[in-house]
Amino acid sequence: MVEEIIGRLLKEKGLTISTAESCTGGLVAHRITNVSGSSDYFESGVITYSNEAKIDLLKVPEETIKTHGAVSGQTAVAMAEGIRILRNTDIGIGITGIAGPTGGTATKPVGLVYIALSASSCVECKEFRFAGDREGIKLKASEAALDMIRGFLENYQLIV
Repeated sequence: MVEEIIGRLLKEKGLTISTAESCTGGLVAHRITNVSGSSDYFESGVITYSNEAKIDLLKVPEETIKTHGAVSGQTAVAMAEGIRILRNTDIGIGITGIAGPTGGTATKPVGLVYIALSASSCVECKEFRFAGDREGIKLKASEAALDMIRGFLENYQLIV
C-alpha cells in the first residue's frame, strides 16, 4: 500500500508531515495514520472546510480566496505552506476541491481538486478533474495526494 511506502520513506529520511484538508475531510490523514508507527512522522492534520478556518488556522490570505476562490491552486499552496509552518513539519499537504454533487460551476465543476505539497526546498501544486460520486472523488483525491507525497519522497535528497 502507498501509505506504507510513504511511512517507510518518511522514517528513512527522518522527515515529518502534516495535512490541511478541505474536500477530502481528513481522508489523507486517516490513510497515513492507518499505518502502525505513523506517530513517528505524522504530526497533525486539520480539516479546514470553511474559508474562515483556512484564513484563521492556516493563515491563507483572505485576498487569495477573494481573488482566486477557495478552490484554486493558490489556496491549496497557501494551505500546504500554512500547515507546514504552523506545525513545524518538513512537508505540508493542502487539498481543496469540489466533491459534489452540488457546488460546481461551469468554470469550477464537480470533481475539480487542487493538491499542493510544500517543503522547504520546493512547492508543487497539481490540478485534477475527477469523475464519480462524492465518495469516489474524495477517494481519488486522497490517492492522488498520497501518490504526490510518494513521488516527492522517492526523489528527495537530503542536502548535507
